[in-house]
Amino acid sequence: MNSPVVACVPNFSEGVDECLVKAIVSSMRVEGVRLLDWSMDSDHNRSVVTIAGAPEAVVEAAIRGAGQAAKSIDLTRQTGVPPRIGAADVIPFVPVSGISLDKCALLARQAGAEIWQRHSIPVYFYEAAAARPDRANLEDVRRGQFEHLRDAAKKEPKRRPDIGGPGLHPTAGACAVGARKFLVAYNLYFDSTDVSMVRAIAKELRASSGGLKGVKAIGVLAHGQAQLSMNITDLQATPVSTVFAQVCRLATRHKTEPVKGEVIGLLPGVAYEQGSEWMRLLDGFDPALKVLELRLEAPQDWPEL
Repeated sequence: MNSPVVACVPNFSEGVDECLVKAIVSSMRVEGVRLLDWSMDSDHNRSVVTIAGAPEAVVEAAIRGAGQAAKSIDLTRQTGVPPRIGAADVIPFVPVSGISLDKCALLARQAGAEIWQRHSIPVYFYEAAAARPDRANLEDVRRGQFEHLRDAAKKEPKRRPDIGGPGLHPTAGACAVGARKFLVAYNLYFDSTDVSMVRAIAKELRASSGGLKGVKAIGVLAHGQAQLSMNITDLQATPVSTVFAQVCRLATRHKTEPVKGEVIGLLPGVAYEQGSEWMRLLDGFDPALKVLELRLEAPQDWPEL
């Protein structure tokens, strides 16, 4: 019987200082944990790391990464595009093989307790690990971002962390720790700088506005272009090809079309639609490096400091 494998995809609120991000990634080096991917986005000022391995080892790696991020990132001086509440902003545990989503939720609870005990960073649990139904959606947990939450957590009982607090860490904020299925972080670029256009598309596209099931979307300016930034969280209900087709339909109303795409982090094999229209637009996509199942067989080297 194969040993269980769990992935963890922490997002850190730093995407400019490579040395700082390398130190965070390196801190997560634990026996039994494979580094599958890490990337920095200077426009969003955010980094995404994907690790996988034995459950207990992955939990330990995530706790260490949160601690190193707290030492390195000061949210009172940090700004970025995505909403964020912490230096180690989100830490989701994702089942890969031989492990259930419910078990990943227990791992998230274990990691959250240790993050508070070791690093004094308060924790909110979300999605499958949520301790309260009003915290199942990450957007609700991060509403108002660090700047609002640091005051609201002290004054409003309903905004207090699940573990720790009631106040946030003065510079590292709080950490949202959860369990979820694999999602695809997918960006599309347009030959335009019109942010209002991509925001209009995002509004019609996202599930919360009555759009496609399991799709979250915002419109921003990134790398000098209008960017539609999406998370596709229910790949069975809404494949990436369905999202791309709907984006193209909506873009036609604005007399534009996407010109380039990118996947942030890894793509699970179920979403790898070789030869599809959306994949033809991906910039420099190498399946050996970007498809989860292939990357598990050939992980990255840990960065040298």
